Amino acid sequence: MAEDSKSSDASDSSSESVNEPTKTKKQVTAPKPVIQGKITKKRKNIISVCLTNCRYEVIRKIASKFTYKEVSEGENWNLYWTDLSITVERCKEMKRYQKINHFPGMLEICRKDLLARNLNRMLRLFPKEYNFFPRTWCLPADLGEALTYSRLRRNRTFILKPDAGSQGRGIFVTKSLKDIRPCDRGVCQVYINRPYLIDGYKFDLRVYTLITSCDPLRIYIYDEGLVRFATTRYKEPNSVNITNVFMHLTNYAVNKYSRTYNQDSEEGSKRKLSWFNGYLRKLGHDVDSIWKRIDDVIIKTIISAAPVLKHSYAACFPNHDVIPACCELLGVDIILDKRLNPQILEVNHSPSFHTDTALDWEIKESLLTDMFSMMNLDKCDKRKVMREDRKRIRERLLHGKDHQPSVVINFDEFYRHEMNNRGGFRLVYPCPATKVHYNKFFDQGQGSLYSETAASRAREAAQNALRDEMQLKARLEAAKRIVVTPSKPPAPKKNENSQNQIRSPSKFNAPLSIMSSSEPQMIVESEERDRLQRLAQREYLIRSHGILEHVYFSMKKNGNLRPRDEKKFAIFDKIRSTSENNFNKQNGISISDLVESIKAKSNI
Repeated sequence: MAEDSKSSDASDSSSESVNEPTKTKKQVTAPKPVIQGKITKKRKNIISVCLTNCRYEVIRKIASKFTYKEVSEGENWNLYWTDLSITVERCKEMKRYQKINHFPGMLEICRKDLLARNLNRMLRLFPKEYNFFPRTWCLPADLGEALTYSRLRRNRTFILKPDAGSQGRGIFVTKSLKDIRPCDRGVCQVYINRPYLIDGYKFDLRVYTLITSCDPLRIYIYDEGLVRFATTRYKEPNSVNITNVFMHLTNYAVNKYSRTYNQDSEEGSKRKLSWFNGYLRKLGHDVDSIWKRIDDVIIKTIISAAPVLKHSYAACFPNHDVIPACCELLGVDIILDKRLNPQILEVNHSPSFHTDTALDWEIKESLLTDMFSMMNLDKCDKRKVMREDRKRIRERLLHGKDHQPSVVINFDEFYRHEMNNRGGFRLVYPCPATKVHYNKFFDQGQGSLYSETAASRAREAAQNALRDEMQLKARLEAAKRIVVTPSKPPAPKKNENSQNQIRSPSKFNAPLSIMSSSEPQMIVESEERDRLQRLAQREYLIRSHGILEHVYFSMKKNGNLRPRDEKKFAIFDKIRSTSENNFNKQNGISISDLVESIKAKSNI
């Protein structure tokens, strides 16, 4: 038995030794330790960028340089870069790990009309500090003030701009505001007749400004930028050159079509800010002092919209505690007057990133690279945040309450990363030297933003007048359509009785649709003609019976007549005085004749 057991053991061992290679093959094909190693291996954090609404190729190249993956709008992106302004709905749909390149409410300074309104409001609150922009009126609300100013200062020139235009479209210079209609919308500014010139050419500065946070406010300005020149030597506006856009406008989108446009980076129509700084130093100017004033203008302009930015951000991103939800790169256009004082022209929320020349590529590529480095998108663990959100939603569904503890939002680590990776950007606010100085500008008063003012009332009246004009135009167009398209000819007499029987119910239903005041009704040509005839008859009766004249003299007698009405209807005074003189003359002749006849009779 022992021998049998030994032999069986030996056979088992021999069989195991024979099958050992095949067993090791099975272990190689499906080894458990290797599977466990795959599970425990940390996945790479993939950063995705949505560029669906971005038309600039340089941004795609920068994203690929940072190994970011480009995805569509419906996927879970980390960064959404768009050339368009964003809506509140878009912001509220964002997840905690997502970031977008615009702030909600930034149009308060990026639309020309809203920028003018905010700067004018700050000028009333701080008249000595906010005097860095040309006098501006929003049309049609401030049309009366603009016309009064133009009558008092007849030698001034004005520049008219659309309220939400860009790239120089719709801008023109004029000496008179008489041709502006009450329904025209836009911005009217006093034209700077004497700007600072370089080699006889007008120019402006494109200063790139980055806002990484609105609460607290953090503003960076890039050291490099663009100096954009006009392509015709400047002369003060007159009747001959006032329409020359290549002389009075410095927009690249306008001057690139000029035959004298020069693409040289040193002496061309577009140059670097570093070249501009060197040019001023050669002339002996204090460049640091000039840039302090430029920084001051930009900071004050952004602060004018700070309350709206703060309120909009808090309303759209109440739980955004992982990464700052927004950042914005602005293109601020500055012009210098003859004394080198900076004047702000406009703020662009989507500055152009076209790289038509080597100069554009050099500046904008380094600008965007430094900006992407400051955003620190790699810090955010997207998968972890998504797991936390799913867990919180599951607990809320099971327990009926959201058990997420209140987290204090603190982005100090991101702010330190910005400072360490800012590249060519420099922090201009907050700074120890400037923070205290700008604190007073944040206190803009609770009622100054939304309270009813004379300008707001005038703006509302202008909007009502514009609405009435549009309604009148719509009615006139409807009347024209009725005249052009005559009614259909009556149906043939065949089966007339059956048709009348079929259409009889519609006769009773028609008045119900006409009586509905919530639906627009078609204008009948005969009724409209009758209405206009009766209006003309009423006007004739009012004039023939002298009703307007009686109202005029009664209001004048009571002292209720306005000066402009007295000038408008002064013809009534002339008519009355003329008629009284004629009456007195006629009465005087008749009385003298009567006296002579009486004397003649007495002598007889």
